[in-house]
Formats: sequence, C-alpha cells, structure tokens
Amino acid sequence: MIDGRLTLSSYMTELLSAGQVSFARDEAIAALGITPSGFLKAAARLQRRGTLLNPRHGFYVVVPPQYLSWKAPPPSWYIDELMRHEGHSYYVGLLKAAELHGGTHQAVMEFQVVTDKRMPKLRAGRSIISFFYRKDMERVATAIVPHKTDTGSMKISSPELTALDLLRYRHATGTLDSITTVLSDLAAKLRPEPLATLAPAFERACIQRLGYLLDYLKQPDRAALLHEYLQKSRPLPWIELEPNRRHAKSSEPLERSSRWNVIVRQLPELDE
Repeated sequence: MIDGRLTLSSYMTELLSAGQVSFARDEAIAALGITPSGFLKAAARLQRRGTLLNPRHGFYVVVPPQYLSWKAPPPSWYIDELMRHEGHSYYVGLLKAAELHGGTHQAVMEFQVVTDKRMPKLRAGRSIISFFYRKDMERVATAIVPHKTDTGSMKISSPELTALDLLRYRHATGTLDSITTVLSDLAAKLRPEPLATLAPAFERACIQRLGYLLDYLKQPDRAALLHEYLQKSRPLPWIELEPNRRHAKSSEPLERSSRWNVIVRQLPELDE
C-alpha cells in the first residue's frame, strides 16, 4: 500500500519512485478508494496526456518523463508483470533473446515473446510486442532463464532454446541468411547437452536444419548430440533447408546432406 495519494497521478508518481511502472486497474481502485468509473475517467485523462498506457484490459503502464516522446517505456520494464496479469507462462525469445545473448548484427524491430496463449500484437508507443504460441511450455521450462532489467527481471530463452526457436518460428526470424548470421553469433554459447535435452520438444525438421547450419558454420561438436538424437528416429525424411523458397523444387540441389537429410538449393550467406 502507498500512503498519502489522493489522485491517480500521484499514485503513479509514487509507483515510479518505488521503481515500478505498471499496475492493475483493481489495485489502483483499491489503493485510491475510488469507484471504477472514477478510475476510468482519471485514466482516460492521463492517457490523453501521454503519461499512461493501457496495453491490455485492466493493465496499465506509467510512462516516465524520459520516455514521453516514445509514448511508453521499453517492454522489458513491464513484460513480466503483463504476463503475470494475463496468467500465462512466457519467455522473451527469438531475435530479442538472441540480441540479449549478443547474437545479432542489427537492431531488433519487435519485442518477441513466446507464450501458451494466443495473443495479438501489441503496439506500446514506438514498440511492437509480438506473441508466438507454444502449447507445451512445460517441455522447455528448464531452458527459460531469468534476465535482469531496469525494473526487476524478465524470463528469456537460453541460447540453446533461442537457436531452436529461430528455426521453429522462421516466419518471424527473417531470411535464411539472417538466421544463419544470428546463429554464427550464438554458436560459441551453445552447449551440446542442453541442445539434446531440448530436442524432443521440437519437430525433427527444426533439428535437422539447425544441425546442418551448425555444421555449415564449422561447429560440428555443438551439433553432435543432436545428430545422435536423430539417429534414434531413422529413417529421417528428406527436407528442404528453405521449405518456403519459391520454385525451390524446380532448381537442381547444390547439396544433399546425408548426415542431416537436408536438401540445399542455395547456401546461406552471412550478413555483414
């Protein structure tokens, strides 16, 4: 409880002074001792001023003075509280996690979150939060790690989970060239045992493509246990390295990797 507040604005100021940037509507109503309609009127005024954001029903984010021009603080400041409010497990993953692990050559345009609830994209000021669905979050729980933020902490995917997700959600992670470039940056942090532990939670095609790319990046030792895992499920189907490449099957393969049963029609190139 915060004492001495008379208005929603003063309540928000005290939250900021305590290092907190988000709150639930019901918490504020109880703390201020006002009616729901009174809260909504006050919140609407502050939203028009740009000092308050309402990204999800019943969940509010305070916009600190230094972020008024951005119209919202960074999603990392409140994503943990937002997902707790939603009541669903999550982790920050894909390209955003790769960036946090030091594995990207370019700025990540979206804040990417994997969760067990289907959620639409959120626009929060200049930021876009994109959600990706995974039904069986418990299968990757051991590879979700805490990451410190300016306002506390959030959950992110380990380097190994990040690498596998880059291939699983490839529609959201760019071209084969960009995925390979990110993997080249992550490679030194990938541990063979955790990769193999995660393998049963992923489609075989993801493992085949990741294994091939690690070999291509001259990291065969990191892919060795993935290869052992795939040997248990022989015969492996032949798959395309780029499954959605236009007219892929009409061109002659450059390579047919019998180690991974991957058909390669164009070799990836690392981004500068």
